Amino acid sequence: MSDAVQKRTPLYDEHVRLGAKIVPFGGWLMPVQYSSIMDEHQAVRNNVGVFDISHMGELVVSGSRAGEWLNLMLTNNTAKLEVGAGQYTFLLNDNAGIIDDLIVYRIEPEKFLLVVNASRIEDDFNWLQSHLAMDVQLENQSEQHAGLAIQGPRIGELFKAVFGEGK
Repeated sequence: MSDAVQKRTPLYDEHVRLGAKIVPFGGWLMPVQYSSIMDEHQAVRNNVGVFDISHMGELVVSGSRAGEWLNLMLTNNTAKLEVGAGQYTFLLNDNAGIIDDLIVYRIEPEKFLLVVNASRIEDDFNWLQSHLAMDVQLENQSEQHAGLAIQGPRIGELFKAVFGEGK
């Protein structure tokens, strides 16, 4: 591993305890696999897989013009998002070139969460900050969050076991 200081996700010690192979990735020490690539592939395809995405960035955009402003910065129409919904999109430069790909979630009627790539957090934040409109607030909350991506066909069973049946 490099001599450069590597960040660790909040789950790093648990990954090590469980025997994950740890590799440097974009300034982070990340688990790359626990067993074999084929075993893990089959687990996600046939059961459930959990991925630590705590290295991703979380930028929060809020204000009375947040959605309108995001429609100028991103490729997709945030007006189509209901609260709790998200969409894959691109952050654009002034020439409509792609700066980053990300997921935008509407978390309140006038509040959005942008989940950006780990290596682009500061650049994306600075770009957005330099183009900020009136009545729009932007906050980098990346240091305040951890995240898991949970995938696979049996995810419903897992959620019912953990959270109950719900309504």
